[in-house]
Amino acid sequence: MTQSESFQLGWEEWLSLPDLGLPAIKAKIDTGARTSALHASVIEPFGPSDAPQVRFLIQPDPSNPSLEVTCSAPVVDRRDVTSSNGETELRYVIQTDVEIGGRRWPIQLTLTNRESMTYRMLFGRGAIQPDMIVNANASFLQPKLDFAAYAGLPKKRPVKRPLRIALLTREPRNYSSLRLIEAAQARGHVIEAIDTARCYMQIGTTHPQVHYDGKALPRYDAVIPRIGAGITGYGLAVLRQFTNTGAFCLNSASAIGHSRDKLMAHQLLARAKIDMPVTAFAHSPKDTKDLISLAGGAPVVVKLLSSTQGKGVVLAETRKAAESLTDAFRGLDANFLVQEFVEEAAGTDVRAFVIGNKVVGAMKRQAQKGEFRSNLHRGGTASTIKLSRLERETAREAAKVLGLRVAGVDLLQTEKGPKVLEVNSSPGLEGIESASGKDIAGLIIEHLESQVRPLSRIREPSARQRRQNKLSES
Repeated sequence: MTQSESFQLGWEEWLSLPDLGLPAIKAKIDTGARTSALHASVIEPFGPSDAPQVRFLIQPDPSNPSLEVTCSAPVVDRRDVTSSNGETELRYVIQTDVEIGGRRWPIQLTLTNRESMTYRMLFGRGAIQPDMIVNANASFLQPKLDFAAYAGLPKKRPVKRPLRIALLTREPRNYSSLRLIEAAQARGHVIEAIDTARCYMQIGTTHPQVHYDGKALPRYDAVIPRIGAGITGYGLAVLRQFTNTGAFCLNSASAIGHSRDKLMAHQLLARAKIDMPVTAFAHSPKDTKDLISLAGGAPVVVKLLSSTQGKGVVLAETRKAAESLTDAFRGLDANFLVQEFVEEAAGTDVRAFVIGNKVVGAMKRQAQKGEFRSNLHRGGTASTIKLSRLERETAREAAKVLGLRVAGVDLLQTEKGPKVLEVNSSPGLEGIESASGKDIAGLIIEHLESQVRPLSRIREPSARQRRQNKLSES
């Protein structure tokens, strides 16, 4: 290859670090330095000792300190580096891809505070490829970029970078928790199981925090809530606090609250004209007989509003049994509703698993003999099933109405079409993965990756700022 055909670099160049979510960095090309360095502040190590990660803040544009991006990457080393002024500093070393002039290759970078430097990045000779030539008398021999690229960052393809994930659960060793942890770690993320009930909060400060075991929890990129029905109220308060810290929550506190309140969920679904079994609710015991009639008459299903996994769900086969049940529930001061019993379902229902408004898997659940509840926790069995287009659309719409990004939508198959029985905000993974053969946990983590982007506080550059940027580049 002749010199004219070689890949030439000037003494300063524009480049991007795509895996870190940095579309434009102006770097000094320095063949006198062996190691490349990237500006980083607020450097925070995290993750297990056998797979350490580091999170850091960068202000890529020296003239615009309001532009801040949070990055994270695996740590490959910690190394003593001596700067040009003779000072030695122990730095984290990361490996990431660099892209210059349409060419992309991996390089190692040390992290250090270059706030006082003209260039946010020093491109050392260790990053220069064998066929590259550096012309110390020229600058910007490769295409120029612009800091305006950061203004469009949220609309770009999500950056593949390690995420710090909190899994809110009181059962870290059950199937669903273990699968989510396994799927997250397989994709290079750091995930920590946190007992929701042991979290506590300091509210009213300028920097919202969640505390755990005597210390403040670090900032998380994302939170996967698997809040038990027994602590719904407190769990939602904890989840709201995580949201206040800036974490992306897979399902929001309000969406989970709507789905857990069966009466509200039915009202929201009904308003959206989503078909369900006829449901009736009353507060006064004087309305018991009329309540049963409104649900279509016996047999009816009586449900506690806080029921889960089939608990608190009872079939009353006769009017007398229905009246006795409703009176008994009222005697316990319990909130409940009365629902039409869809006999043609014959103890079966369908669960559609929705992630990001897409049905990614489905299973048919069959109740054991003598039981009308098909829940797997009640001894039901699961098998794979292919949903009709209408069933998929109904499941997607039900999850969307309640604001759930991830949901298990239970449907009854009837001659008149699917009826939504329930929408679960923390659906179990064991049954659906076994029946469908799909990696549902992996799909949940992929959805998180598609939603969580590099944190940034970005102001759209004014026309004057864009003119100044162009002048400074020329």
